[in-house]
Amino acid sequence: MKVVIADKTHIKYARNISETIAESASVRGTGIAKRTPEYIASKMENGNAVIALDGDTFAGFCYIERWGHGKFVANSGLIVHPDYRGQGLAKKIKLKVFAHSRAKFPDAKVFSITTGLAVMKMNSDLGYKPVTFSELTDDQTFWDGCQTCKNYDVLTRTNRKMCLCTGMLFDPEKIGQEEEPKPIKEKVFKRLKRIKQALFLRKNNKTNT
Repeated sequence: MKVVIADKTHIKYARNISETIAESASVRGTGIAKRTPEYIASKMENGNAVIALDGDTFAGFCYIERWGHGKFVANSGLIVHPDYRGQGLAKKIKLKVFAHSRAKFPDAKVFSITTGLAVMKMNSDLGYKPVTFSELTDDQTFWDGCQTCKNYDVLTRTNRKMCLCTGMLFDPEKIGQEEEPKPIKEKVFKRLKRIKQALFLRKNNKTNT
């Protein structure tokens, strides 16, 4: 298994990656923004993606996006093909794309919005902290990308202040300021997710009655 920085030679996998992202969103019933093969190919061409390959077979993927004139970057679209799940591959991809982001954009804040508990835990282990959406990029193009997510109505109802996703941020300026950074336990993220789901489902039910 190889986890490498993607380039033009990997564009042949773009459609498979796009379809895998869409299928995962459907199966999980959670918000994952759709990404076209053309968009994924552009990330590969610019050296802003990481791909996992088992020989010549696609196994996983993640890409980098820049926002706010380079002040922020996001590691987005993390996906593992169903045939390779449960093997720790997502963590390997996450580590690779995070290291690549830090090397290529050392002064940028790295952020993530996700509903995935496993991703939240990986982010926490890397030094991300949960933050409000106001601490993330205000680049409208980023938030427009949420329109294909099934939870977009929640984001609009709250005036983009919160959603079922949790915002997390790695700030390079704060490296070394904490004496003993402590990763957040997964049970904390589970509790936060339950609270959000109960809150927004209750609001949605009131709206429909």
